[in-house]
Amino acid sequence: MRAARIRASSRTEYTLTGRNDHMQKKRHPKFYVPNFGAPNRKRVKERWRAQRGIDSKKRVKKRELGATPSIGYKNAPQMRFARPDGRFEVLVHNESELRQFMGSKSNAVVRFSHDLSRRKRLQLQRLAGSSVDIANRMKI
Repeated sequence: MRAARIRASSRTEYTLTGRNDHMQKKRHPKFYVPNFGAPNRKRVKERWRAQRGIDSKKRVKKRELGATPSIGYKNAPQMRFARPDGRFEVLVHNESELRQFMGSKSNAVVRFSHDLSRRKRLQLQRLAGSSVDIANRMKI
């Protein structure tokens, strides 16, 4: 099935897939510091730090040194903070929040708060059953 193209602005294109008609996040290249992957630079880690050197060619944005993060890689507002499957997460702290979410026909995923105890987490998990998708489900 072909994907239909939507023009969001003059410079950015987002695609809609025919199956579930949700916008997909844009792809961007990996942002590396200079010398990453060089055989004589084992200590250079896979990470991004802005270049500050006066002679740095990466700071001057030489093409052969790879992409640099910029505002053009930002996603559409309605797709920001979405999971790779296009759904959003809802943070749940207690039973009333979970019940409120269970009543609605939302296409979101529940994530239990990190400060819930094991007992409370299992209790909420049993309450939700299979009607709600849980991102950080515990094995029983």
